[in-house]
Amino acid sequence: METSLQTQMIALAALCQAAKLVQSIARSSESQQAQLEIILGSVVNLNPATPLDIYGGELANLKPGFELIIEQLGDKPQKDVELTRYLVGVLGLERRLNKNKNNLNELGNQLSQLERQLQHFSVTDDTIIAKLADIYSECISSLGARIQIYGQPELLSQSSVQHKVRALLLAAVRAAVLWRQAGGSRLHFIFKRKKLLAAAQAALANI
Repeated sequence: METSLQTQMIALAALCQAAKLVQSIARSSESQQAQLEIILGSVVNLNPATPLDIYGGELANLKPGFELIIEQLGDKPQKDVELTRYLVGVLGLERRLNKNKNNLNELGNQLSQLERQLQHFSVTDDTIIAKLADIYSECISSLGARIQIYGQPELLSQSSVQHKVRALLLAAVRAAVLWRQAGGSRLHFIFKRKKLLAAAQAALANI
């Protein structure tokens, strides 16, 4: 059974990884299939046995996320400001969602309905990604405070890229939910930065 700190690290790594995928897909047409499968799969894993099971049961699946935590919280002066904006934006959306029971209930209903489709399609199938994007638009971005995405205009104008971005933002919000459930808060990034950094380094060492 994961401790609250371990669960926080799983959630934060997944949140960073989802945000980084948004950044990458908005800038490059390079395939991200394996990463997409892990991160998008978390949204439709409605009955995990443990927090780590949400992400395939292996810490190695979140290795890029732990590396990002170290980059963002470490002592190096170069931080990814754009990535930080995405993280802050997602955490803000999750707080809004948590306060809106109607949207929360609708989100749960739509994800339950999606389970039936997943008997016929993989989570990275265009049909499922488009549905996840719709769920994000209806249940989360409708709450306001939309996140502005930066990237290549010719890519961001493509509906397939827009769907992936929204689906990944939904996965990022899912990670933010886990972060809050494990006791995580914005103040942790100020007052517990060194503790989070050390935990990320320890997790990376165990992969």
